[in-house]
Amino acid sequence: MLIKPISELTINETALLLNRGTELQDVMAPVTSILKDVKEHGDAALRKYTQQFDKAAIDEIEVSHKEIHDAVFSLDKNLISCLKKAASNIRAFHEAQVAKSWIKEFAPGIRLGQRITPLGTVGAYVPGGRASYPSTALMTVIPAKVAGVDEVIICTPPKPDGTVNPLTLAAAHIAGADRVFRVGGVQAIAAMAYGTETIPKVDKIVGPGNVYVTAAKMACGTAIDFPAGPSEVLIIGDESARADFIASDMIAQAEHDPNAVSILVTPSEELGEKVKQEIENRLKNEARAEIISSSLENAAILTGTLDECIEFSNKFAPEHLEIMTVQDILGRIRHAGSIFIGSHAPVSAGDYASGTNHVLPTAGYARMFSGLNTDHFVTKSSIQIIDKKGLDGISETIIGLAEAEGLSAHANAVRVRRGA
Repeated sequence: MLIKPISELTINETALLLNRGTELQDVMAPVTSILKDVKEHGDAALRKYTQQFDKAAIDEIEVSHKEIHDAVFSLDKNLISCLKKAASNIRAFHEAQVAKSWIKEFAPGIRLGQRITPLGTVGAYVPGGRASYPSTALMTVIPAKVAGVDEVIICTPPKPDGTVNPLTLAAAHIAGADRVFRVGGVQAIAAMAYGTETIPKVDKIVGPGNVYVTAAKMACGTAIDFPAGPSEVLIIGDESARADFIASDMIAQAEHDPNAVSILVTPSEELGEKVKQEIENRLKNEARAEIISSSLENAAILTGTLDECIEFSNKFAPEHLEIMTVQDILGRIRHAGSIFIGSHAPVSAGDYASGTNHVLPTAGYARMFSGLNTDHFVTKSSIQIIDKKGLDGISETIIGLAEAEGLSAHANAVRVRRGA
């Protein structure tokens, strides 16, 4: 764990913290090979790679309705209740995001508007591997359905026995997924991008994944949400923040993945020392201690003025940003995937049940991408309804600009209507 004043960071240390995600290029060769193989050989390639990477021999690629039904009824009722409560909150938040079609008169004879059209088919990737993420099924499927997408499919890795985690299947059912397939990794992205005998080609692929999945999304040629790789949190805390809360949140982030990143920036050196000690004390009792320890090698506790902390956060553009300060600094935050304000707003709340989406841009992509929302699942067409009076009002502008660009036919398309 790097512990240092922000002002004393070397160029290399700063680069290591800010330039994460560069490993995508390192995996692009094997990723493109798998994409090509699945495109050419379809289901046969899916079965080959599932055996190779997931150690699972699968016959039926699609999960049957019976399997999903059995999964729902095999689970503890309290777990089902938790899924339903989370789903309800997620649905309510995303319903508030839905864009509406509209038409408005901007000038006499000129009415302009916007038409919202849901996508036809969306593919949601729900990770497996070190852990299963039923919450991601909720986060990817629900906003798509709220936006009006006709068909939402899920691809998720199977366990070595070929089955899919029953909690993931229950979440898929509660979220409203139309079909579920027991395929993960690069091969799943390829299947959704190109289509196979079993898995349909989709209009867009959404969902997080490891570096291979992220590289496949970027290389497959199909529309995607955004790059979403290993998870990260940056916490801005002042002397009022509780060290045990911050340590817990950094550890929680670290248990995702050995490549996950946890950073504290603080104007309080005392807080930094307390958090370091809390992490060391708590790590001994964590169930995923090996993963957490590996991940915390990427962690940092940086000290400086509050201005320096905010500036660093904006450069870092974190996936998750927690703010635990007396001073209200929200207005000075420029780039973050999801922002958590106050001592009682841990990232875990957004991961599961507050209602906001946990599929977020990582590796600094929050500078240019928004977290998953209903706009990702629609297209927006502009509309113009213009009568003769309206065209007359802008004809000189059109003709003047068209002729200046040397496009006389464009100008003539207006002139011919003037005398009609």
